[in-house]
Amino acid sequence: MINEQQKIALVTGGSRGLGKDTALRLAEKGFHVILTYHSQQEFADQVVKEIEKLGTKAFALKLDLSNTKDFDHFVIKVQGLLDTEFGAAKLDALVNNAGVGINVPFASTTEEELDAMTNIHFKGPYFLTQKLLPLLKDGSSVVNTSSGLARFSFPGYSAYGAMKAAVDSLSRYQALELGSRKIRVNSVAPGAIATDFGGGATRDNADFGKFLSSETALGRVGMPDDIGSVVAFLCSEESKWINAQRIEVSGGFKI
Repeated sequence: MINEQQKIALVTGGSRGLGKDTALRLAEKGFHVILTYHSQQEFADQVVKEIEKLGTKAFALKLDLSNTKDFDHFVIKVQGLLDTEFGAAKLDALVNNAGVGINVPFASTTEEELDAMTNIHFKGPYFLTQKLLPLLKDGSSVVNTSSGLARFSFPGYSAYGAMKAAVDSLSRYQALELGSRKIRVNSVAPGAIATDFGGGATRDNADFGKFLSSETALGRVGMPDDIGSVVAFLCSEESKWINAQRIEVSGGFKI
């Protein structure tokens, strides 16, 4: 049976990158974590082990965010974990983090590529959150992952950036309509972060990293723990009066 003082968070795409760091930061705050992975279960299992070393429970579930037809089955699995492992508790936080990047010029972006971005970054989180509403506790927190590319622009990111702008708008509508249940909804917009996202260019390309740093007020690119700690804060009671906000975490990029 779960300790009533401890909480449960679901983090999509929690097996690597920003999702992994978010899951770990939540565990440090005492959250039990259910995380999802798309295909690389071994990475997810490693994150589970790291979380358990911090003294909280963790479970990994497979989820293809682009396939909404599987959401009902996924929700049943989450419900099963809540019933069997946590005594019929509900989720205290949902972090819609999973996603993939694309860098293709506007003039040559295909309908298939745009559909993929829509399904993964907008349609998926839209309907997954909808399906999970019965499992979200009143007064819980939803954090949607946006991107700095919804504010500033780089060539090749029209599809990705536009979807993240949609996420920012969606977050405000969710905050308005879920407010009657005291559910808070915010979006976090990372700047350039040194992970393997988008092929790892920010992390591995020294010249690109130098350019990004020169455009950032704090003089460096971001690291995963620059983001995870903010998301964990928004999931906690420490941020109980923050709602319907887009919080860019970019070190002051292009200001």
